[in-house]
Amino acid sequence: MNPRGPYRGRFAPSPTGPLHAGSLVAALASWLDARAHRGTWVVRIEDVDTPRCVPGADRLILEQLATCGLVSDEAVLHQSQRGAHYQAALDALAEHGDVYPCACSRKDIEAALLARGITRERHHSAVYPGTCRPEHGGLQGKPARAWRFEVGHVGRLHWFDRRLGAQQQNVATEVGDFVLKRADGLWAYQLAVVVDDAAQGITHVVRGEDLADNTARQILLQRALGLPTPLYLHTPLVLGNNGEKLSKQNGAQALDLGEPLAALERAARALGLPPATRGATVAQALAHWTAAWDA
Repeated sequence: MNPRGPYRGRFAPSPTGPLHAGSLVAALASWLDARAHRGTWVVRIEDVDTPRCVPGADRLILEQLATCGLVSDEAVLHQSQRGAHYQAALDALAEHGDVYPCACSRKDIEAALLARGITRERHHSAVYPGTCRPEHGGLQGKPARAWRFEVGHVGRLHWFDRRLGAQQQNVATEVGDFVLKRADGLWAYQLAVVVDDAAQGITHVVRGEDLADNTARQILLQRALGLPTPLYLHTPLVLGNNGEKLSKQNGAQALDLGEPLAALERAARALGLPPATRGATVAQALAHWTAAWDA
């Protein structure tokens, strides 16, 4: 058990479409981890990126989860209703000099990096060069587009993942000062997830391995805001036929829940769990996997 208090875990899908096989793996793992620790499991709808959200997808996701026997222990929280909380966090960071306004477009960033002889690698975001940092002259009369968190010179950040083991990242050299409020006025994932994990008292985060790279940034924000850091576990990814992570962006099909137990069996197999007893109900299978997870 986490010494900071009773276990509280969460599953936080983005309503950009229905659940697919990969998202069910993360949902099942987070639910099993909470049940194995005799803790609380909540669902949070991460709909802060409103242009990508599909109307009604949040309701569909909750129905899919319920069909699989995965029901939130508390009222479901929607990030789209929590803008005032994110603004309060940004204001607190600004008061301590941890953030600054940025006028750079993507084209500006690419040009600044090219001027230094740096080209962005495919599938990798450009490391922000700090153009608008106060010590570099700030906005220099240009209108602010976004707000960035100044990572400073923290060096290599170390943390432990319950599945992946010891992890490390130098946020300054591998990411750079990252966006908390976007140019379109929307809140960035990094800030929203940190504020909401703390507000919901989350002690353990279980999520897909594709999100592991975000952990160092979130730890920096937690420290800057004086918030606790949960324990992290990143689950194996389900890959598509092209060898890339199964996702809505690369054509992942919605779960066929005509046979929910079959879908859960495939998710359990991806997590390395033993098959359920022949003829088991969904509830019996979940109990079987909870015991196996706890073993």
